[in-house]
Amino acid sequence: MNIEYFISRRIAIKSERTFSKLIVRIAIAGVMLSLAVMILSVAIITGFKTEIKDKVRGFIGDIQVYRYDLNGSFEKAPFVPNDTTLLRLKNNPNIVSFYPFATKPAIIAANEEVEGINFKGIDETYDWKFIEKHLVNGTIINFADQTKNQILISQYTANRLKLKMGDRFLMHFVQNPPKPRKFTIVGIYDIGIENIDKSFAIGDIKIIRGVNNWAPKQMGGIEVRIKNFNELKPVADEVYANLELKLRSRSVEESTPEIFTWLSLLDVNTRVLLILMMIVGVINMVTALLIMILERTTMIGLLKALGISNYSVMKIFLYNAIYLVGFGLVLGNILGLGLAFLQQYTHLFKLDQTNYYLAHVPVEVHFMDVLLLNLATLVICSLVLLIPSMLVSRINPLKAIRFK
Repeated sequence: MNIEYFISRRIAIKSERTFSKLIVRIAIAGVMLSLAVMILSVAIITGFKTEIKDKVRGFIGDIQVYRYDLNGSFEKAPFVPNDTTLLRLKNNPNIVSFYPFATKPAIIAANEEVEGINFKGIDETYDWKFIEKHLVNGTIINFADQTKNQILISQYTANRLKLKMGDRFLMHFVQNPPKPRKFTIVGIYDIGIENIDKSFAIGDIKIIRGVNNWAPKQMGGIEVRIKNFNELKPVADEVYANLELKLRSRSVEESTPEIFTWLSLLDVNTRVLLILMMIVGVINMVTALLIMILERTTMIGLLKALGISNYSVMKIFLYNAIYLVGFGLVLGNILGLGLAFLQQYTHLFKLDQTNYYLAHVPVEVHFMDVLLLNLATLVICSLVLLIPSMLVSRINPLKAIRFK
């Protein structure tokens, strides 16, 4: 029989000391709340980063290929990719899809209001999954219908210009002289990122080709979507290396550095919060262990008088402390994961989309993150608890028995 474990169980389960019971419960609650907060923090930060990344890369692609020039505007120089470039993109196993696009600055005039916009032209090969997910009203562009110039605008632009589904308006493409075109709204989307919503409208690339007098196959760029975003840099480098000499490419992280730099700063906040919560849990457990040792001074003296070593007595209290930490971890997992899954499936807690780019608190739970948090809490608490348990070696059996 493991005598140390047996005694520690008796202390933990059948203790009748009211004060130590209260302290132990506070310690367990501290570990529970610390772990729950850590689980929720990691899940929310992970979910937030994933949602923002998906929104940015969903609209502008993971990698953009364009013609190399010194033009710093949204309107890129036209080009026609050669067959070798297209074949390499098609045969790359890391690429899901790619399609041509072009952008051109324009001014929308409607309801006595004027709004600057970047017209993004795409063709029938465009991947509409992301836009369809964020459609507020209407449908995507029907390229087979050439009777009218169809366009998708954002909810932000629609509100600014007092436009709705089916409305027609005049758009003036910026050049010398400006070229007006009449459009019909077939869909309204809401990405939730103001920089995108207020800057772009989506239409047929043939309109830009017609306005700019481009050849039928000319384009302003190629948007590339990859399978695994975690492999963005090596895939982007591979795409760049396989391009013809006149073309260049850049990843979405290079296109929107302000957003990805901001997201990387969230990791710092997460680490600070995890450290603080770990400190709270450790302090609670150290306090509880010290009080248990002090309240059991007489018992320690008797055990030493019976010949039990300091190491064995230390093990009794370490077993007890680890048992309490484990109990706190179980409760912390129930609380943290329970709240995380509740938010994930009900979207109970809302956000102001104008400020946070999201309409609700995002949650993304990964089993490995939860496992690592549990292991880290258990290991750190166990190691730190060795220090107060050493107090046992300083207790004199004779004085401890008299202390009663």
